[in-house]
Amino acid sequence: MTERSAKLALADGTVYRGAAFGYEGECGGEVVFNTGMTGYQEVLTDPSYKGQIVMMTYPEIGNTGINPDDVESTRPWVEGFIVREAWRLPSNWRHVETLDGYLRRYHICGIAGIDTRALTRRLRDGGSQMGIISSADLDEKRLVKKARELPSIVGRDLVREVTTDRELHWETGDWDLEKGYLPAAEYRNRLGKVPKIIAIDYGIKQNILRMLVSHGFDVTVVPAETTAAGILARKPDGVFLSNGPGDPEGVPYAVETVKGLLGRLPMFGICLGHQIMGLALGGRTFKLKFGHHGCNQPVSDLATGKVEITSQNHNFAVDSDSLGERARVTHINLNDRTVEGLAVPSLRCFSVQYHPEASPGPHDSRYLFTRFYRYLTGEEDL
Repeated sequence: MTERSAKLALADGTVYRGAAFGYEGECGGEVVFNTGMTGYQEVLTDPSYKGQIVMMTYPEIGNTGINPDDVESTRPWVEGFIVREAWRLPSNWRHVETLDGYLRRYHICGIAGIDTRALTRRLRDGGSQMGIISSADLDEKRLVKKARELPSIVGRDLVREVTTDRELHWETGDWDLEKGYLPAAEYRNRLGKVPKIIAIDYGIKQNILRMLVSHGFDVTVVPAETTAAGILARKPDGVFLSNGPGDPEGVPYAVETVKGLLGRLPMFGICLGHQIMGLALGGRTFKLKFGHHGCNQPVSDLATGKVEITSQNHNFAVDSDSLGERARVTHINLNDRTVEGLAVPSLRCFSVQYHPEASPGPHDSRYLFTRFYRYLTGEEDL
């Protein structure tokens, strides 16, 4: 196979030269780095990465190929993919497609062979920035100009591009080694109560839905623009606010919906849902320098003092000072002390910034699904 040249140009004028893989063409987005050692397929298909080019810090990517089970949505959402070494020939018995073929199929450009350590340092020290991957146009001055002209993700509504366009009932639970993903009926037969919840889809990952089913919930997914009145009319026992891409201030309709539900239904939010809840409570959000992307983020539970290793993917955070006494901070990030959890018992809501479903990743935080279940069934207070 003839190796194709490709270049990555950043808005600060830096250009990296490497080899193209995946789709032959050009793509642009905000360049971020992910520190996970496993789970590149889940990263590719996480809707929270809409608008972003993702670089994996782990050097060898593609060696397990692509399979139909380890996906978080129906398609990959990253704008582009950057790796140190892209494996062309997978060596895992579960694979049905190569990473290269998968990216080609969905018109996603990749670049390999660059110094990903140097790029990580540049993004860590200077912050995330817009970039272009191209195997079609290799003129460096033009590529840098294109990168500088890309729209920022600040203020953009990326949720509309990833949310479901219709209501659906989720019927699949957790993975079983012998049977695969189990049907919801298996879990409902084991539990006495099955609370009905509405999951608002801002870009929800499938394993979140599987965890909700596995922890005893009857789950209906609705589009991000569903109003508070529309949700209340369905008479659920609770509401789940999902993860999603971009700036929470770019989705004011979502904030208004949550405002209309606060105190009227129990609510659990994660990631973007956590940020939207923070805005609905009267707080503010801000953009992090380079975000939290990976499955090794240490978080402290302030109530117990325990440390959870968590999976995260976000570029924005809630400003704790802006909330005043309106919410209790329950968790903090031990790397940068940002807010990782909120609770307002009087309004029957709580949230976390990270991903308790963590697939793949640590399972330290799955107790949060149990906490939501026990709260809805009257077995536990917030």
